[in-house]
Amino acid sequence: MIEQLLDRVRYLIGSSVGERVRLRMEEFRRLGRYGSDKDLFLELCFCILTARFSAERCIRIQERMGEGFITLPEDYLARELKKLGHRYPYIRARYIVEARRHIHKLRWLIDSFDNGVEARSWLIENIKGLGYKEASHFLRNVGFDDVAIIDFHILNLLARYGIIEKPKTLTPRRYREIESILRVIASKLNVTLGELDLYLWYIETGKILK
Repeated sequence: MIEQLLDRVRYLIGSSVGERVRLRMEEFRRLGRYGSDKDLFLELCFCILTARFSAERCIRIQERMGEGFITLPEDYLARELKKLGHRYPYIRARYIVEARRHIHKLRWLIDSFDNGVEARSWLIENIKGLGYKEASHFLRNVGFDDVAIIDFHILNLLARYGIIEKPKTLTPRRYREIESILRVIASKLNVTLGELDLYLWYIETGKILK
């Protein structure tokens, strides 16, 4: 059934969806090239919030919170996250406050690493609250296009097309295995992993977010 998925993505690449994907990827690259320390940190906070929570709702929270991610004390930040409906306001507030000490390292991260795989390892090791998915999400959103964002939407789609058996637990090893499968699919389609994620997300949700 992989050919059916390939055909569906090829159709999208040639449609208006393909143009929207290309524009969104350019937005990500611009953020990575020209974004300030504050801009990059706010994007990191968005990705911390997405762990086991809706990306669409996290976008709304990011828009409402703004620089509060940088300035608010942890207890007040947690209350605001709770008020805005986040499922895990207290632990996410703690992670965000702890991540503030890295706010001036994010530009260094983007400029120093040649590939997303190595940059992802640094993020996971140094910033609490980032697993493989969240670190990959941040990197894609700042211009790295060689890592995969594997969430339940992607797992459901791949399982439905018979490409994988949906894992009960997504361990780091299994994440990398599925990422390798997605890398092969992206190669067949002549797109990057970052672009492929947007196409697959569109197939599952009908939306192109970030």
